[in-house]
Amino acid sequence: MANLLTYCAGDPLQPIALIRTPFPDKFSIPRQPGLAPSVTARIEFTGDFDHLASIQGIEQHSHLWLLFEFNQHRDHGWRERVRPPRLGGNKSIGVFATRSPFRPNNIGLSVVKLVEVVREPEVALVVAGADLLDQTPIMDIKPYVPYVDCLPDARSEFAQAKPAPLSVHFTDQARLQLSEHQQLRPELGAVLVEVLSQDPRPAYHASKNPDKRYASRLYDLDVHWHVRDQQLWVTAITGDHD
Repeated sequence: MANLLTYCAGDPLQPIALIRTPFPDKFSIPRQPGLAPSVTARIEFTGDFDHLASIQGIEQHSHLWLLFEFNQHRDHGWRERVRPPRLGGNKSIGVFATRSPFRPNNIGLSVVKLVEVVREPEVALVVAGADLLDQTPIMDIKPYVPYVDCLPDARSEFAQAKPAPLSVHFTDQARLQLSEHQQLRPELGAVLVEVLSQDPRPAYHASKNPDKRYASRLYDLDVHWHVRDQQLWVTAITGDHD
């Protein structure tokens, strides 16, 4: 107990960086890392951690573990039992058996692919496949080491394989708008398909509100869509200046 009290009384954890992602809102963020590999994000080091020496040799690793804070849950408290989307949002299990953000210490863990090391004018890392809210505080970065981190015989009974994706389609209007916005963001089409095919709807909406219309905020765009017969249709893509 003495060691625990000493730890709790010590200096609080502090972020080493912020991550910039296309997700200004929680809605539509992929529920796991790597499900939208075309999504790139930029990790920008802050304060005393903005030093090139701290990332020397990091390019020797293809993937990185990010330890981050669920900062929007600071004032929400934690829950002993939560309802994972993979169980339909109707069955509750213990929080430590899930990756729910409603945790005692708000700590999350994601693996991302390292795309680029930026050395000037500021130190930064470009990564792919992140599932984090824009400006999420990064608490630590560690290399992904395949021979110990990849466990082929590991199992997860309710999340053994990723969910079957929805097929994503665009109306004529949405396809025209996509073409216009791709002049600035060439990756937009791939990002939209990868993100929306994961079915961002709350789990219980699929059965209780099948005709509901949705809007996802990606980058500075509002993407309007709905699901019909297990097909997701994008109906409009509008920007702040449209």
